[in-house]
Amino acid sequence: MIRVGVDVGGTFTDIVIERSGEGVERQVVVTKVSSTPHDQSEGVVQGILKVCQLAGIRPGDIDAVFHGTTVATNMVIERDGAEVGMITTRGFRDILHMARHKRPHNFSLQFDLPWQSKPLVKRRNRLPVTERIMPPTGKIAVPLDEDEVKQAAELFAKRGVDAVIVAFLFSFLNNAHEKRAKEIVRSILPNAFVSCSSDVVNTIREYERFSSAAMNAYIGPKVSAYLHNLEGRLRANGIDALVRIMQSNGGISTIENSSEFPIGLLLSGPAGGVIGGRWTGQNCGKGNVITIDIGGTSADISVIENGQLRIKNSRDTEVANLPVLVPMIDIDAIGAGGGSVAYLDPGGAFRVGPRSAGAEPGPACYGKGGDEPTVTDAQVVLGRMDPEHFLGGDLTIDKSLSEKAIRERIAEPLKLSVEEAALGILKIINNSMALAINANSVAKGIDPRNFTLMGFGGAGPLHSVSLAEAIFAKDVISPVHPGITAATGLLVTDLQYEYTHSTLLVLDKATDAEFKKANEALDELIARANLQLDADGISRTNRRFQQIAECRYVGQGFELRADMPEGHLGAMSAATVVDNFYNVHKQVYGHAFRDQSCEMITLRVVATVEVDTLTLPKLAKGGRTNPDEAVLYRRRTVFDDGQALETPRYRRDMLLADDQIVGPALVIQHNSTTIVPPGYVATVMDYGDMLISRT
Repeated sequence: MIRVGVDVGGTFTDIVIERSGEGVERQVVVTKVSSTPHDQSEGVVQGILKVCQLAGIRPGDIDAVFHGTTVATNMVIERDGAEVGMITTRGFRDILHMARHKRPHNFSLQFDLPWQSKPLVKRRNRLPVTERIMPPTGKIAVPLDEDEVKQAAELFAKRGVDAVIVAFLFSFLNNAHEKRAKEIVRSILPNAFVSCSSDVVNTIREYERFSSAAMNAYIGPKVSAYLHNLEGRLRANGIDALVRIMQSNGGISTIENSSEFPIGLLLSGPAGGVIGGRWTGQNCGKGNVITIDIGGTSADISVIENGQLRIKNSRDTEVANLPVLVPMIDIDAIGAGGGSVAYLDPGGAFRVGPRSAGAEPGPACYGKGGDEPTVTDAQVVLGRMDPEHFLGGDLTIDKSLSEKAIRERIAEPLKLSVEEAALGILKIINNSMALAINANSVAKGIDPRNFTLMGFGGAGPLHSVSLAEAIFAKDVISPVHPGITAATGLLVTDLQYEYTHSTLLVLDKATDAEFKKANEALDELIARANLQLDADGISRTNRRFQQIAECRYVGQGFELRADMPEGHLGAMSAATVVDNFYNVHKQVYGHAFRDQSCEMITLRVVATVEVDTLTLPKLAKGGRTNPDEAVLYRRRTVFDDGQALETPRYRRDMLLADDQIVGPALVIQHNSTTIVPPGYVATVMDYGDMLISRT
């Protein structure tokens, strides 16, 4: 079995290949190539061909390719999506404009409402038609006017829209009108991307449902084109492998499903890193981990507690300040990475990021035309990144260009030395990341003193110890392949689909008839999941179903996830759900009123299939301290306190299990460099990960 994981970042594309099977020596090879922002699939295929060459494997022998991508996310951030048309219930065309009437900043007179200033669907393309479904039963009060739907579709055809959504009021109770309208639109616009709100998110709350459907259509045409282009480019290069795509919820999906519902890919890239972080933590015996994935453009932060991923509450699932009611791993992203640009603002303040030099032109040291100083340039100036070992020598960097950029843009205007300015760049970016980590941990009831900080991505281990000191983390892990952790995460996650159905039910007062209706909805969700898994060729014995009730107190604004026992709902299982809801409410909000009624809002079924998990070979035992045979050379390095020391460089591939590296030291490998400052010691774990702690 030969599997490849490919994660595309803003600056680099990371690739890992694994060969395993009976009678075959297990082999794991990793590499990086520069990303190709104009068409990510070019970098993906280049990386796969390169890693095959390094591993001595023919591309045609690959069995499966697992891919994490930022195509969808970038499209939303850059507002570079499709021209979308919307057919909706007469009288409700402005739901997307009005939203929830909430001010993002209560006391600001200069705030932006992105759903109004940069709408996913322009008002002129939101066309109302006559129809009406009524709650609570989904009864048809006003039949669908099919002629109006046809006229709207014909107008969209004249305007050349790329995608159309059909979003009717109360369609989560009865989607017959949406389905029929979709058929009519498809007959007139056969090449358009067409979807119903009830297919994308079949839940209560019309604004969030409409917004999610709009988001799905906005990114749909280009994501679908990208995925099929990638598949075609792979085939053209002799790679006739199964292709799976990472989703925001931490599962993987097919190209077909991801093309129809690309909204599930909005956190595709960062999700792989968190999965890889959990896997690394398990290998190191650490269940409580704060992960920070620092690449060239951004830093993605998440918390793993007791080995479990945190899924965002539905009230918080948004991208670019637009709500999307799809399950997402709780990840916070900030504009802080190796390519973050340092500058003086118009008032003379010293700032770093969020703007990034990206892959092109990149940091000044790349010599590709960039003349602005970046975080990477600061690391080079301080002797923390050696030109001859950057990406194993695959990418040439010029220290003099870094010094020139920092001197001209920062040091001379502020009357600092170049090294002082470089230290200032790192202090500012580290402070920004530390504040973001606290927002994702302390502000949510997590005490970092009980957690291990794991920094990965190409730049992660360069910042890990400094960040751990800032948030008072217990210790630090540098994964065995830090720059490839997100790609390895793709090889340790499961195939996963989620299906929802709005089912309003007061659990502690439900009648047998109400339980029967809820169980019918549950059976329908499981049937839909089985239909998809049948199409994927998954045997029935390998399928797992998790049942979740999204509940709230009666009258409460938002719901929380509560686990449901297997099987149908009844009085006893409902009592278990209620108790689970109380426990979750206590954990999230610090209190729970166990004498209050609990209302189920949505049924959710999560269908999973376990896949083969990446397994690394254990290292031979060493037990050495600062082994001389692993030392490359010594070079002047400046640490956070401004102290410059002659610091040894160790080859990571020469280290063995239980070896200890006492700081100051730099541990160098192809995809990253790990800093072990004075006063710290790095211990090599069984699989090559390093645990860094105070001496």
